[in-house]
Amino acid sequence: MKQVKIGIIGLGGMGMNHAKNILSGNIPEMVLTAVADTSEERILRAEENLSEDLGFFWDGKELIDSGLCDAVLIAVPHYQHPEYVIYALEHGLHAITEKPAGVYTRQVREMNEAAEKSDRVFAIMLNQRTNCVYRKLHEMIESGTLGELKRVNWIITDWYRTQAYYDAAGWKATWGGEGGGVLLNQSPHQLDLLQWLCGMPVKVRAFCHNGKWHDIEVEDDVTAYLEFANGATGVFVTTTGDAPGTNRLELTFEMGKIVCENDRLIFDRLSENVSVHCRTEQEGFKKPSCTREEIATDGKNEQHTGVLKAFADCILRGGPLVARGEEGINGLTLSNAMYLSSWLDKTIEIPFDEDLFLEELNKRRAISKVKEDKGKVFDVAGTF
Repeated sequence: MKQVKIGIIGLGGMGMNHAKNILSGNIPEMVLTAVADTSEERILRAEENLSEDLGFFWDGKELIDSGLCDAVLIAVPHYQHPEYVIYALEHGLHAITEKPAGVYTRQVREMNEAAEKSDRVFAIMLNQRTNCVYRKLHEMIESGTLGELKRVNWIITDWYRTQAYYDAAGWKATWGGEGGGVLLNQSPHQLDLLQWLCGMPVKVRAFCHNGKWHDIEVEDDVTAYLEFANGATGVFVTTTGDAPGTNRLELTFEMGKIVCENDRLIFDRLSENVSVHCRTEQEGFKKPSCTREEIATDGKNEQHTGVLKAFADCILRGGPLVARGEEGINGLTLSNAMYLSSWLDKTIEIPFDEDLFLEELNKRRAISKVKEDKGKVFDVAGTF
């Protein structure tokens, strides 16, 4: 096999972008052979804008069963990600899913169990891991030269969205259709990067404000406090209501502080370990000396293209993925913990009670108003 024959399930904004990316030849070892969507309007648009040589399907499982594909890319509403991944893997196809991995961790755990039983490749579209800034930061942390993490603060508030954005698709920003708001739609990348860089917190206390800046039923403003096993702490702030907004990641280690902002890494490097200095320095106010430097990167940031190239390479030659599909549960664990903390108004320890989370989520799904663009109400259990 010289090229991976891939089908795309879901032809919304991301699905169409992926289709055009592949058809443009940007992933040389991948060829698009089929697409599927339940929307007549989207299928007609795909027939007009994509290759006429494709197989067109009204159902994703029919695409999987068609024999036209070696792999599938899943870009449907969040609740359905695990369903299609499991079906694809059990029917012998490789699978890559858009983020998030799902809506609740118990569902995603079942998907990961299916992946463990399969010999197919399973990946997730965590494309921010291709960003040279985050890759370099990960490399520096993994080297151990920075010492222990002391503090992390991430302000990611440049996700501004208007009311028109939410009104454009009836399943968005609803508990029944999307399963959440800014934590599940815009910020999964940052939550994944946070745990990829810093490890998983052991405690979370979050404040999620539903419909604070928009007429929606889910959260559009979040502030969360994190505690890590080594005593490090963190704050994560995100919203779709701020303009112009900020994307600033600040990490403090024993050997200095790193700020990631505007695609730059600025390192305030200490001359000695601050914990050692604290115990040995005789002057009460004297800090370790510090030098500031900008950390160089390789400048590469392939985003979705890089993820798909790695996916094809893994299928064809066993190369490394940007992110294994099983890793999607990590960032979702953080968002689930933040929701549960806010819903119960208390600190949540990780791991948390997954059954309790689903019970609380289902309370909100039961009264969710999920509407199609034309006003038709969907089944809130997640059937689209």
